Amino acid sequence: MIFSLKGIVQELTPTYVVIEVNGVGYYVGISLQTSQRLSLGKEVFLFTQQIIREDAHLLFGFYTKEEKEMFNLLISVNGVGAVSALILLSSLDLKDIAQAILNKNSALLQKVKGVGAKTAERIIVDLRDKVEKFGVSAENISAFADNKVKEESLSALEVLGIPKKMSEKIADRILKQNPDLQTEELVKQILKMI
Repeated sequence: MIFSLKGIVQELTPTYVVIEVNGVGYYVGISLQTSQRLSLGKEVFLFTQQIIREDAHLLFGFYTKEEKEMFNLLISVNGVGAVSALILLSSLDLKDIAQAILNKNSALLQKVKGVGAKTAERIIVDLRDKVEKFGVSAENISAFADNKVKEESLSALEVLGIPKKMSEKIADRILKQNPDLQTEELVKQILKMI
């Protein structure tokens, strides 16, 4: 199995890179996150994951070990293939994916092309206990929950005809002082301050 590659970037696109190692060019599928860290003609080191199927030998590359680990977790879920996993890694940061899984936020996962409701639920159920190491602490989870409360509050206020920009600044101020507010309470407090 090919664990890593170190060589010169010969060709670079948002979805794949060709790395020349001692005269051999390796075609490696990559995420947008990895692609943005590479430069044409420069030396690179990538962690790789080789997938051997009946009809193809595929090689996927990752700039960080964490991205490779998340990729392997994602493809371990029934219904998530290598391409879907790369699209997820291209669309969301590792922490965002981990937070979405820990917070059971299937809506965020479904925003990614090719991930439907059933697949999102499967990802959450299968990986819930395995993503904590991706820098998601209890603080981050509560901040994510605050963000959900904030978004719901701003949506409710928009329905009432209050511009989002105006209410967002007030919401940030209120949540800084009182981060445990629920949506209804936050809406009431914003309305008082407008």
